[in-house]
Amino acid sequence: MVDLLILLNDRCVEALDVTAAGVMLAAPGGDLQVLASSSAALRAVELFELQAEEGPCVECYRTGEPVIAADLTALDRRWPRFARRAVEAGYRSADSLPMRLRGHTIGALNLFRTALGGLAAPDLTAAQALADVATIAIIQHRTAIDAHILNDQLSEALNSRVIIEQAKGKVSQASGLDVDQAFDRLRHHARNHNLRLTDLCRNIADGALNPTALDPLGPSRRL
Repeated sequence: MVDLLILLNDRCVEALDVTAAGVMLAAPGGDLQVLASSSAALRAVELFELQAEEGPCVECYRTGEPVIAADLTALDRRWPRFARRAVEAGYRSADSLPMRLRGHTIGALNLFRTALGGLAAPDLTAAQALADVATIAIIQHRTAIDAHILNDQLSEALNSRVIIEQAKGKVSQASGLDVDQAFDRLRHHARNHNLRLTDLCRNIADGALNPTALDPLGPSRRL
């Protein structure tokens, strides 16, 4: 995903009338993070913007709407700290475009220029198109990761269930208990020794622990 965002910045600088480009994305907790910047100078400005909690990028993310700052030198009242810092870094104008899909804003594409004036309409349209493509790719990436995590969790749950059944069978066979009583004995032993039930069952199933070594059924040492 970082490679994609770096490529997005590079293409914006190459194809559009901008000096530098950067991308901010929202972390799972909702806080914006600087993910990629086309220059170290812009990265410093963007980090300051997040710290100051003011500026076009922050405002764009909050509103989900494009923010055009054609003259940063005239915005010292709107963004007093950010505007001064950006101008000191050599930037005179900035445009921030939302990275948004179906009303959900995940970040902002930030375009800075050393010249006064906002981007021309065709450049803004092209930049928003690039931001939209990147947004779709990022959301698909996140969805794939979520699906992968879910599949892993389901697989682990299924494997744990198989291991527990194997352990129940071994305990039942070794102790002459029915499978429900065998399961109670496994849980009883796990509680007594502060063990995860799946870990205990895996040791039984793998032969690392003899089923007859389990604590006999009775009051647990801890609740």
